[in-house]
Amino acid sequence: MNLTAVMITVDCAEPQELARWWATALGGQIAQDHGDFVIVKAEPVALGFQRVAEARRGKNRVHVDFAAAPGTSLTVEVARLVALGASVVGEHSVPGLTWTVLQDPAGNEFCVH
Repeated sequence: MNLTAVMITVDCAEPQELARWWATALGGQIAQDHGDFVIVKAEPVALGFQRVAEARRGKNRVHVDFAAAPGTSLTVEVARLVALGASVVGEHSVPGLTWTVLQDPAGNEFCVH
């Protein structure tokens, strides 16, 4: 393979605000702030937040899945994210995997399992 993933970029109205939220949620830090584009470095992923004029419509076409840290239950991690300002969209389960779909404060969906 010739490609390496370096960052996932999220279109949003307020990149600094959303970047701060994700930096806190992921235990990362804002690495670069270019006004309309902000980068958060966190392990194992970097997230970019890019200002766009139009509002998001409908369900995300791409979303990020996160795993709760070893030794941390899904319930505890979801409660922590909700306390930070996320909202729960739904809970799902298939044999061997249970996950929760959440939205960040800007309405972008992500999953935690």
